[in-house]
Amino acid sequence: MIKSSSRFDFTESVQELLQYAQVSAQFSLDEVIREVARESRGKLRKASPGKKYPKGWAVDYETGRFRVGATVYGKSGTYQLAHLLEYGHATRNGGRTKAIVHIEPVEQWAINEVQERFVRKMEEQL
Repeated sequence: MIKSSSRFDFTESVQELLQYAQVSAQFSLDEVIREVARESRGKLRKASPGKKYPKGWAVDYETGRFRVGATVYGKSGTYQLAHLLEYGHATRNGGRTKAIVHIEPVEQWAINEVQERFVRKMEEQL
């Protein structure tokens, strides 16, 4: 005999849908972060002064079960130079060099770009 009821239990269905949404969002976020990290490295290479220094920018990807990320960094020997160029430094004769701000604008662009692209990608999936 079939019971007639005015209640339905959708808990399992909702849990499955939420898991699918989380996995889908994580894949989308991973894709967006990888794209923006590569583009950020390219922008830093173009904005960096000198000949050897721009070639020192690299990207490291971090992946985990619920963790997605990327780091754009200066390879061995260039990270100290990055700080000196970005903020200026003291000279031998007691003066200071002018700061060449080239990292901060790219960092701000990357943060905004990840947010915008992720929102756009999630809207496309709906």
